[in-house]
Amino acid sequence: MREFTIGKNDAGQRLDRFVAKNLPLLPPALLQKYIRLKRIKVNGKGSKRDVRLNTGDILQLYINDEFFDKPSEENMFLTVFQPRLNIVYEDENLLLVDKRPGMVVHADETEKVNTLINHIQAYLYQKREWNPRWENAFAPALCNRIDRNTGGIVIAAKNAETLRILNEKIRDHEIEKSYLCITVGRPNPPQGKIEGFLLKDEAKKQVSFHRRPVPGGKTAVTLYKTLETRGPLSLVECRLLTGRTHQIRVSMAQIGCPLLGDGKYGNGAVNRSYHETRQALYSYKLAFTFPTDAGILSYLRGREFTVEAVPFREKYFPIHL
Repeated sequence: MREFTIGKNDAGQRLDRFVAKNLPLLPPALLQKYIRLKRIKVNGKGSKRDVRLNTGDILQLYINDEFFDKPSEENMFLTVFQPRLNIVYEDENLLLVDKRPGMVVHADETEKVNTLINHIQAYLYQKREWNPRWENAFAPALCNRIDRNTGGIVIAAKNAETLRILNEKIRDHEIEKSYLCITVGRPNPPQGKIEGFLLKDEAKKQVSFHRRPVPGGKTAVTLYKTLETRGPLSLVECRLLTGRTHQIRVSMAQIGCPLLGDGKYGNGAVNRSYHETRQALYSYKLAFTFPTDAGILSYLRGREFTVEAVPFREKYFPIHL
C-alpha cells in the first residue's frame, strides 16, 4: 500500500485523473476497476472516480508496487490490460504464439506498447507465472522474430534455460520453420532451391540478392514447393535453410515470382489490383527435430505445430471451393 497526501497544487483534480497522472503504467481500465473495488481510498474510504480532491486529503492505493515504477521499455507490459494472443501451444517452459500481421514483435520507433513481447509478458504476469520483481535478471523473451507485416509462429521462452537451448537449436538448424506464401506468377521449376547472397542496406531497410559472394553479403538458401496455382497466383511453401532478413521475399522476387502484397520487392500494380498492402507470407508450421540433446526440452523432439488458419490462403486458395 502507498499513500499520497494532496498538496495545494494538486487540489481540485478528479481522483481518477490524479492517479492516472502519477501512475502512468496503470492501465485506465484497471484504474477504474480498482476504484470500484475500493482499492483506492480517499481518507480511508472508498470514493467515486470523479470526486474532487482537496488539500490535505490522504490517498491510500492498494496496488502492486510495480505500477509505481517509472515507465521504461522493460515495464511497458504493465500497460497492457487485456493481452491478445493466439496461443498455438504452451507448457511450463515456452509459448508458441501465432502473431498476426501488423503487430511488431519488439518496440520500435513507431510502437512502444502494442508489441508481441509486451502482450506475452502481460499474459504471464496476469497469470502470476512471472513478475519482474521476482527475478534477478530474466524476463520472458522471444527466440525468433517475424516482420511486422508477416504472420506466423513466434517462440517465447519462459525461463533462461529454455532460451539458451532454443537459441542454440535455432542456430544449429534443429528447428524447422515452414512458410506459406502467394506469389505473382508460377515458379519455374515448380519445386527447387534458391541459393545466393543477401546484402542488407540498413539505411533503406532493404535487401539485395546476389548470385556470387559480395562484401558484407550473407549466404541464403531457400527451398520452395508450389502447392497450387490459380490464374496468375501460386500458393507456395518455403523452408529456410538459413534465416536472413527478408530472405523469402527477395529470393522469390529474384526468380520472377514476387510475393503478392510486397511493397518492397513486389509488383505495385498487381498489389493494387488485389488491394493488398501486406506481403502474403506466413510462418505457418514449426517442427522441433532435435537430432542432438535438448536438455529440459527433450520432450518436444519430433513434435510439429501448425497454425489454425492462414488468412490469405482462405481468401485466395480455399480448401473447400
